[in-house]
Amino acid sequence: MGEVPDYPEIDPRDRGAGRSRPLCYSAAVNLTDLTLIELRDAIARGDTSSTEATQASLASIAAQDGALGAFLQVFEKEALEQAARLDARIKAESAGAVGALTGVPVAIKDNMCLSWGRTTCGSRILENYESPFTGTAVQKLMDAGAVIVGKANMDEFAMGSSTERSAFQPTRNPWDPQRTPGGSSGGSAACVASRLVAASLGSDTGGSIRQPAAHTGLVGIKPTYGRVSRWGLVAFASSFDQIGPFARNVEDAALMMNVICGADELDSTSARVDTPDFLATVNQPLTGLRLGVPTQAKDENNHPAVLEAFGAVVATYQSLGAEIVPIDLPNIGYGIAAYYIIAPAEASTNLARYDGIRYGRRAEIGPGEDLVALYSKSRAEGFGPEVRRRIMLGTYALSSGYYDAYYKTALQARRVIKNDFDRAFGENNVHAVLMPTTPDPAFKLGAKTEDPLAMYLEDFYTVAANLSGLPAMSFPVGMAVEDGVKLPIGAQLVSPAFDEVRMLRIARMHEAATEWHLQKPPS
Repeated sequence: MGEVPDYPEIDPRDRGAGRSRPLCYSAAVNLTDLTLIELRDAIARGDTSSTEATQASLASIAAQDGALGAFLQVFEKEALEQAARLDARIKAESAGAVGALTGVPVAIKDNMCLSWGRTTCGSRILENYESPFTGTAVQKLMDAGAVIVGKANMDEFAMGSSTERSAFQPTRNPWDPQRTPGGSSGGSAACVASRLVAASLGSDTGGSIRQPAAHTGLVGIKPTYGRVSRWGLVAFASSFDQIGPFARNVEDAALMMNVICGADELDSTSARVDTPDFLATVNQPLTGLRLGVPTQAKDENNHPAVLEAFGAVVATYQSLGAEIVPIDLPNIGYGIAAYYIIAPAEASTNLARYDGIRYGRRAEIGPGEDLVALYSKSRAEGFGPEVRRRIMLGTYALSSGYYDAYYKTALQARRVIKNDFDRAFGENNVHAVLMPTTPDPAFKLGAKTEDPLAMYLEDFYTVAANLSGLPAMSFPVGMAVEDGVKLPIGAQLVSPAFDEVRMLRIARMHEAATEWHLQKPPS
């Protein structure tokens, strides 16, 4: 792993100074129950150590993950070595000389390159792939002192909405093991919701952070496209993919944003914009808040519990002084069609590199079989059915005679959807658009695997932000009860580009007035 990097002096604001609620720690508290900031502060004060926190995380993983399936790899040896070095650093240099996440165990989705272990993307074709480098966002976590305890499960190449399409194992929802945690970042969500780690990173191509966050009762953020470097993120659809955090509350998510955001010379799509302090003002309520609520948010096809919870969200914001502005997003209904043309087209191009020659799975071929046979067998053995389906759809959309009819038309629809949001922020002068994250609570494993269209429609409310490149986040707002089981429900905020600071403040206003973020899955 190499030496733990030098850590910058931590800003007092990142220590929880002046926070709205006091932080406390006692030996009786389970370390895995502490939030990200609480655990970081306890380590900095010397109430506990990074080694103890990491051991607690690893013990919880050993006890729970066999039934949960959140992790594809656990780095016990490397994590404990890193924690020991961090403890020595804290002891030698005092707490003020450590990073913003020093000592805290976190997880990363297995489509993010790390210079040890394997980077599989949940696919057989990369089953034994070892990356020679660490991606920028993950390196930033390490530079801030986070301990990477493992790689989280995911739908193969991030193509799915349930984490059932992993080539290795499904991930189960901590709230009900018979249900999906959402996808494709289901492992990253499940390990935070079940208190195995304090926070994690996922990637969001069409809702793959926000949908699992909604289904597991977490805060999940898709930053503005370009806000976080994609260097070291294995590509699914390059004009959509964005790395973002999962956390148990808005403040923890804001701190994660402080760490991972910023321009990167290694990523040509990285935005050359200043990175604000997302945490500094998160507890300051907004005055004169105007929230746009689309007519489409109250679609009768939404689950009754989602409609009820969304109505309560609107009422809560009104009680906090917000003005609710009815708006129309007339073209949001075209989002699924546009997304599932453009994204597979980009996937078809990105996944062409997996040919069994340069790296990845290489099939055995018989005497007289040629290079085409090698390509065909390697890809057939390496790619699962959903990935093959999307490659074929994308190749078809890009083929001669169909490009204008499908791909070009989808790009035009993408622009029209972006224009709808621009009008909401411009003509309607709203600070953010508020709508459900998903039309349903978490569904049962296997319920939608044989009906791809039904699975795709779970992304109805999320794909628009990816098509538009806008920041969006999900936060917990209620519970459904099905078969006697409580299931979290999330609401979504979509903000103007690079306006995550205000988006976080808006979400925190609701969080401070409710207790949905304090709910915990049954043991």
